[in-house]
Order: sequence, then C-alpha cells, then structure tokens
Amino acid sequence: MTQNSPLHILCSEKEAPLLAPQLGSLGRAIALCHPGDSQAAQAEVAFISRDITGRSTKFEIMPETERFYDAMRAAPNMQWLHVHSAGIDRDFYQEQQQRGVRVTASHGASDAVVAQAALTGLLALARKLPQLMRAQQRHKWEPLFGEHTPRDLQGQCAVIVGWGGIGQRIGQLLQALGLKVCVARHGGEPAGPDLRTVRYDGLRDILPEASWLILACPLTDTTRGLISAELLAMLPAHACLINVARGHVVDEPALIQALQSNRLAGAFLDVFYHEPLPVESPIWDLQNVIASPHSAGFSDGNPARVRQIFIDKLQRWIQGTL
Repeated sequence: MTQNSPLHILCSEKEAPLLAPQLGSLGRAIALCHPGDSQAAQAEVAFISRDITGRSTKFEIMPETERFYDAMRAAPNMQWLHVHSAGIDRDFYQEQQQRGVRVTASHGASDAVVAQAALTGLLALARKLPQLMRAQQRHKWEPLFGEHTPRDLQGQCAVIVGWGGIGQRIGQLLQALGLKVCVARHGGEPAGPDLRTVRYDGLRDILPEASWLILACPLTDTTRGLISAELLAMLPAHACLINVARGHVVDEPALIQALQSNRLAGAFLDVFYHEPLPVESPIWDLQNVIASPHSAGFSDGNPARVRQIFIDKLQRWIQGTL
C-alpha cells in the first residue's frame, strides 16, 4: 500500500462512528470496514473492542466473535491488531502473532477498575458479607460477634503477586487501609520503600505471614501454576486468596480442596480454569467464596480509555514509531 492510499482498519460497526471523529487529525486517509464489507479483505489494521469479544471467553467463542476473527484471517495484508484487554493470551491473538501480525494490548485502561474490584472482594471477605447475606436470605439477625468477629485489617499482611499497574494500585489502596504489603514479582527488584519484595520463587518465604494472597500477574510460562498446592498449604488458615489475574496462575483443584476443608478462610475469584465456570464446578456452592464472572475490569469508562489508547498507538503506527 502506498502512503496516499487509504489505510483500512477492521473494527466493529458499533465502534466505527465513535472512532471516526478522531481519525481526521492523523494525517492519513483512513477507511473503516467491518466483517462482511467488500473492503474488509484489504484491512491492514484491526481493532478488537469489548463489543466484539462480548460473552466470548478464551475457551468458548461466540459466533459474532468468530465472525470477526474469520475476517482478520481473510485479510492477507494484516499487520497490526490492537485489543481492548490488558492480556493477549487468547489463542487467536497468539495465532495472529505467529502469522506475523503485531498484537498490542490496552495496558492501563482498566487498572484502577480491577484494583477496585480486588479491594471490593477483600473488604467483602474481611467484613464477612457472604455470611451476612446468607443470614439476610434466611431472615435471621446474626450480628458479627464472638467467633464471627471480623479481624482488624490494619496491620495484616497482604502479599501481592505481580507489580504492574494493577498490582501497584492495589498496593496503594491496601497501604491506605493500614495493611503491610509484600510483593512478589518476576525480577525481584525492590517495589518501593517499606515493601518487602521477592522473586516469584521466593513466595514460600513470605506466605506464612500473609492474611491475603492477591494475584495480579500476567499469565506466562513462569506464572502458570505458580500458586501450587504446596504454596497454598503455607498460608495461615485465616488467609484468603484474591485472584484478578488468570485462572491458571493457581492450582484450582488444590484451591477448591483447601477451601472445602476450611484450610483457607475464603476467596474472591474473578478468573477460572475454564470460563464460563462450568455449572458442575464446586466453586459455585462454596460458602466462603465470592465468584465473579471475569468482570473485574468492566466499567462504563473503559471503552473511551481503550479507544484513546488505540488512537494514540495508531498515530505512532502511521508515523512508524510504534
């Protein structure tokens, strides 16, 4: 394609009118196209917004999502794909990378939202909201005293696995509540003043003192299965696990066993081995678990933030600096 010919961008029909007003200042003629358009096969760039993935997961692809994937596969000149999510571990994204397409993510767009979701789960478990809601459903007045008295959060230790934008925001929120924060990260570089930091393989040194184990790391070869049955057994019985990372970071069967036996006090889980969570999974019925349908990053402000990230990257891509 020459510099004077239009740059064809494959996107959703819903997203096109929202993108169009921001494209005029990029110094390049741009043609937005959609699956089924006659120009879709000419696309060099693709933008997967949230409405394209919809209810699809890594494991179960809905027809409307597959339709977009097929349109990308049928575009021989495809060079770059930008996605709304922070992770690019879906099989289709890996497939595109293998064919030579550059794949970029929307890092930062949902960091604050995911951190807030993690904090919500932590506070709900700390203040025993699942127990209170069960009592409400039974029309029972059951105050939280005696053996049900919540533990003070101030002074508790939270171990955060992963120190990207999400992990850092979680750390700031927890420190504001008076918790002691420890960090496990890939390289082990100090996370900051008063933050004990270890490499991932040093987790066994800090888990015995943890009241909260919070997973906020990407899924990589290093983090897959990182939280093993052995590491879960090192946590105190009063500890809870928060997972806003990926389901395969933790040994799910071992986690279920620990929760069923009250070897762990509870968990807030936004991600799972298989999504949607199978109806036969025992996780649904665990009274000490809050199960969220991979929704920690959902917020009505995310689409605009993702769109701006894409526009900024598109400007750089046109200029050859991305």
